[in-house]
Amino acid sequence: MFIEEHTVADGAAGPYALTTGPDGALWFTLVHSGRIGRLVPGEEPTSHRLDPDCGPTAITPGPDGALWFTEYQADRIGRITTNGVIDEFHTPTPGSGPFGIAASPDGALWFTETAADRIGRITVDGRITEFPLPVTDAFPSAITAGGDGGMWFTLNQANAIGRIGADGTVTLHPLPTPEAAPVGIAAGRDGVLWFTEIAAGQIGRITPDGQIDEFPLPDRAARPHAVTVDGQGTLWFTEWGGNRVGTLTADGSVTGHDLPTPRSEPHGIAIGPDGALWTALEIGSLARITSADSTA
Repeated sequence: MFIEEHTVADGAAGPYALTTGPDGALWFTLVHSGRIGRLVPGEEPTSHRLDPDCGPTAITPGPDGALWFTEYQADRIGRITTNGVIDEFHTPTPGSGPFGIAASPDGALWFTETAADRIGRITVDGRITEFPLPVTDAFPSAITAGGDGGMWFTLNQANAIGRIGADGTVTLHPLPTPEAAPVGIAAGRDGVLWFTEIAAGQIGRITPDGQIDEFPLPDRAARPHAVTVDGQGTLWFTEWGGNRVGTLTADGSVTGHDLPTPRSEPHGIAIGPDGALWTALEIGSLARITSADSTA
């Protein structure tokens, strides 16, 4: 693998999550400095200022051509157009701690409220509805759209994977490993969902009917955090504690790729507009990862 690091901020700004926007750029959150960044591969990065203490975390393309993000510390959902116009919407529940966010097939965006045990839904015009979970102190974290029309999410402290339907019906699937603390989640091409177990050092797989398989990592202290699936169906994930990016292939083979800078704190991971894998490093960089035979 070839790994190149691209500095996008100072070491205190905290690149956290990233996604590819409809404008062919990488968009990323700077969780410690209250900014949204933009990088076109090969060009200089730019950024847009928010409230410095708002804590922007997850970011995703919306169905309206804008980018949507959570503001964990400010209890807001943010929207930024590709030319930098920002709107912000407060969640109805104070102290909700919104974290994960993803677009849904229903034309809205759904998000998690870590501190309120709720899943939220926001329309593109800013109307928010909240749905309570059937558990308390669950810390719902990442969320993604499943191929079955539902939204799937991790319950970091309830040790479960959840699904919420368009009508708000919630189904929970407990994990086989106690205290695994799931965080990241992504949909695969075959209808299954993949997730990370940060406390157990494992990658999990769940089918739409709730069947769960777990894959232990070679380094059980790796702290796997975020996950995505590439066009060939290979799973990619960040190892926050191991300073690596890992892959899991269809046959269950796991490979770790060391990042060049020690203690770089990899968090979010996504396919970039150039077809390469990109990950956000909290030390102030985005890392671009390509295979030796790649033309990306």
